Amino acid sequence: MEGLIMALIVGGICGWLASIVMKTNAQMGILANIVVGIVGGVIGSWLSGALGLGPYGTLGRLVMIVVGAIVLIAVLKSLKVLR
Repeated sequence: MEGLIMALIVGGICGWLASIVMKTNAQMGILANIVVGIVGGVIGSWLSGALGLGPYGTLGRLVMIVVGAIVLIAVLKSLKVLR
């Protein structure tokens, strides 16, 4: 149970940071930030594995999640789902 709560908190924070970087913060609410952060973590893990880069430590994992969330937001913007 505590792992789920931590995933929601970390996903929300990382999704929020990614939405600030991509300038979509005004369009996204807390639920969208959580979803983008969690899906971004999956994308970031896959990208880092595909590139042969393993994140080291907590900070490395957080950066990986934010980068994955930024990639997800960029894809959504290119598909005109977000502006």
